[in-house]
Amino acid sequence: MSDLRQYRALHSVRVIAELIRHWWKLELAFADDKGYVLDHADGKIFPSGNEFCRHALFSKEGFRRCNESVKLVRDRFRGSRRRTRLVHECHLGFDLVAAPIHLDGELAGFVFTGGAYHGEPTVTARQDLFRKVREFASPDTHEMEADHARVPRLSETELDHLTQLMELVAREVKDYHDQHERGRPAAPANAVFGDIVGGGPAMQDVFSLLEKIVRSESTVLIQGESGTGKELIARAIHYKGPRAKKPFVVQNCSAFNDNLLESALFGHTRGSFTGAVKDQKGLFEVADGGTFFLDEIGDMSPMLQVKLLRVLQEGTMTPVGATKPVKVDVRIIAASHKDLARMVERGEFREDLFYRVNVLKVTLPPLRERVEDLEVLVDHFLGKHARGSRRSRLSNAALDVMRTYHWPGNIRELENEVERLLVLGADEHEIGPELLSPRMREVAQNPIVAKIAGRSDERTGTLREVVESVEAEVIAQGLVRTHWNKSQLAKELGISRSNLIQKCAYYGLDRKD
Repeated sequence: MSDLRQYRALHSVRVIAELIRHWWKLELAFADDKGYVLDHADGKIFPSGNEFCRHALFSKEGFRRCNESVKLVRDRFRGSRRRTRLVHECHLGFDLVAAPIHLDGELAGFVFTGGAYHGEPTVTARQDLFRKVREFASPDTHEMEADHARVPRLSETELDHLTQLMELVAREVKDYHDQHERGRPAAPANAVFGDIVGGGPAMQDVFSLLEKIVRSESTVLIQGESGTGKELIARAIHYKGPRAKKPFVVQNCSAFNDNLLESALFGHTRGSFTGAVKDQKGLFEVADGGTFFLDEIGDMSPMLQVKLLRVLQEGTMTPVGATKPVKVDVRIIAASHKDLARMVERGEFREDLFYRVNVLKVTLPPLRERVEDLEVLVDHFLGKHARGSRRSRLSNAALDVMRTYHWPGNIRELENEVERLLVLGADEHEIGPELLSPRMREVAQNPIVAKIAGRSDERTGTLREVVESVEAEVIAQGLVRTHWNKSQLAKELGISRSNLIQKCAYYGLDRKD
């Protein structure tokens, strides 16, 4: 069964999502054939502009009732193959507008939105809403009155337009699937693990390791440069493992300062700090029973490292301002682009925490070390970002230029480049190298880089000659990447600008050459 997550990136789907958000403050969502909301399974909750939906989705009981309402929609679609749209009343009395998605003759899931009334609700309906909300949240009556006045009201015409938009999303997904998925060239055998594409030896080693890791519940450490796909690996481990039906929660440890990150991870109690107007669950509680992906764990402060260590050792944590610990059952997957072992040696990362997270380790190779996967990755992204029924391809010359590039941004940079090419070459059946980013064309056309690259093919000679060859290659590529900004490159390399100028003269790396 096709994973509907990939279709959220379709241009038409994104446009419709923006429209309903702008017109009615509603959010577009997908559910699978079992009725599980895909965003919820990913640990992401996007409530509509309706505050009552927000109260429900951020409480345990309300969240359960919301998901039950979605599963009832699934049941109704299963009961009738002819049904192409549906308006269902959720547990709070709001409209849930949905359309089924049939792929290859089977119900793959459905697209839906919810959180609005059609018409003006009765006094009885308003009272029932307030009563139900008080069963899982504690807003005061005055607050609910004000929130109720802001609940979107759709006329019959607007409701009809909304159902047509849901049908349009379902049709776009089906059309894309029929036109692209079936005809797409297959990746090499055993080369796809979830959304991870690749068939070279480096990735085959990763896939072999993942097949063993997904059967366990041990803590995993994923190391690799930025853009190599660490979150994709974490998702694959979760969704192919024993906790697949439980939440998958993501937090980037470098996104917040210490205070905000502590509150986000462990939650807080009302009055624990300025602005804490109510109790708030932390992400560890949200992830209870599932998987918590801690990205860039190397950026976590020593104080938070201690608190994380307690969760790993004892399975308990204490919210900010609380006195009683909370027990949680969470599998931790950590990731970092930094070398944590080196950080331990320098005293920048706790050794005991390092051994706790480094039970199972996955090291992702950078794109420059798996160039053999470039073509299949390009094809994958061409299909993912294609617009309409027309399918473009890259010329062999464009692919050759891409192979010479060093890809500092790795897979993320490659995907962005392919999407850019599809926009610029929208009218072209075959996209040539002239549309590639200037930085790529400059690397391919620069004679200095070509000369240095030629040296790197034969690492022979004395130790000094080999070291100089590597140093010259690093400097040459850095000059092109920084557009010959020697001050910036010197800072990146950790040497003085005068030292860099001397090395450029020694290796003949002069721009006018």
